[in-house]
Amino acid sequence: MDAIITYFEQIDPILAALYATLFTWGVTAFGASFVFFFKTMNRTFFDGMLGFTGGVMIAASFWSLLAPGIEMSPGEGFIKVIPAASGFFLGALFIFGLDKILPHLHINFKETEKEGIKTPWHKTTLLTLAITMHNIPEGLAIGVLFGGVAAGFDGATIGGAVALALGIGLQNFPEGIAVAMPLRRAGMSKRKSFMYGQASALVEPIAAVLGAWAVLTFQPILPYALAFAAGAMIFVVVEEVIPETQQDKHTDIATMGFIGGFIVMMVLDVGLS
Repeated sequence: MDAIITYFEQIDPILAALYATLFTWGVTAFGASFVFFFKTMNRTFFDGMLGFTGGVMIAASFWSLLAPGIEMSPGEGFIKVIPAASGFFLGALFIFGLDKILPHLHINFKETEKEGIKTPWHKTTLLTLAITMHNIPEGLAIGVLFGGVAAGFDGATIGGAVALALGIGLQNFPEGIAVAMPLRRAGMSKRKSFMYGQASALVEPIAAVLGAWAVLTFQPILPYALAFAAGAMIFVVVEEVIPETQQDKHTDIATMGFIGGFIVMMVLDVGLS
């Protein structure tokens, strides 16, 4: 792990953000590849993994994004928390707007419950877009943190950025399954199901590069950008991930998965920062 951190310290931060999110995309593709071996996934396991995803995202939002964002903000007292509070609200508002505009369908919901503007798009596209919305703030968070390290901000560390990439990579595994498996059950070929599953994470490298570039170009926005990513991620968890785990009888398993995900991300961030 020390060798990985040292390597990321020596390369261009935008390139580092790209490499880190190519890893998170690869884990998504690995999850989607299970469609070549299974047509269905045990619902208990699936809900537990979705809960794990939510736990990782919540823990990352605080330990990797909000806390460093507050620490590096100028001023004292209420003044110090204004950038984090403002960015957090704007991040949630951004995903709220996407949620109302972008056509999508949550994983465990019926096709009649699709959200966004009305469209004739098939269920396959709507499912992929739902997971894509998860991945925009995740990629942005990684890019912003790598950019903050390069800009020399206190509270932003390569170890923290690597920990965030590892945590998001872990929770991307069930997301790849979450897209590919329902498509396979609906009759789509294994290859197409896999392609849709992995495609949902392609937005992460794009968002990461944009986030790193923005922070390096406009350094004062870093506290706002970190909180923006946190607000977007928490909106996704509360509005999408948690409700998806409550659609069946395995709510306790999903809750324990959430706790496990939170612990894993917390340990990664504190241990590597």
